[in-house]
Amino acid sequence: MSCSCCGFSIRQPSRRTVLRSCLGAVLAGSAINVIFPEQAAAKTTLTPDAALQALQDGNNRFVNHQLISFNEDLSILKKNTAEKQEPFAAVLSCADSRVPVELVFDQSIGQLFVTRVAGNFASPDIIASLEYGAAVLGTKAILVLGHSNCGAVKAALAGKAVPGQISALYAPIQPAVEEAGGNLELAIKANAKIQANLLAKASPVLAGLIEAGNLKIAAGYYALDTGTVTLL
Repeated sequence: MSCSCCGFSIRQPSRRTVLRSCLGAVLAGSAINVIFPEQAAAKTTLTPDAALQALQDGNNRFVNHQLISFNEDLSILKKNTAEKQEPFAAVLSCADSRVPVELVFDQSIGQLFVTRVAGNFASPDIIASLEYGAAVLGTKAILVLGHSNCGAVKAALAGKAVPGQISALYAPIQPAVEEAGGNLELAIKANAKIQANLLAKASPVLAGLIEAGNLKIAAGYYALDTGTVTLL
């Protein structure tokens, strides 16, 4: 496009440039109310401590075969969550099929904001998703959930050649491998704690919410044989 008064060529910003600028403003924390005015306020009435306790209470019901989430009317849940979501907590879980997060914590549609990746580590896209959950949706707690016999951590411990892009999982888990000295369970627990600490310190958005008392980040360990989640 050319300017009519001087003839100079004026380049319009690309869509990518505009989106990058908007995302940068969100991650800076100062423009959340401008970009998401109707969503910025926290929706849940739970405190961060109460949110973590709700997860633990739900896991106790799961372990004791006293689930209540399936008693809720799914048609009502779908109707109430079709236009919006108001999760009270977020969970960074391993992609392992043996860790059904909502079931483990006895929570139903719209109650948990779940991100999953093999090895439950805080990659940039995972961090961005959890920032959205906390800053925009109002989640009060983030739980990084490791689990027993984790294949991703086991592979990182072995350090052997693997097909495709699987080895990309090794580097984020390596600090836990080094800390655990070859012990799988210790490595899994160390990884969950390291990733929780990374979330709390590497993200200005999450760090600001923690400092303001509006968010807690914790690490947990899910035992596949008993179904019990233990906070680390």
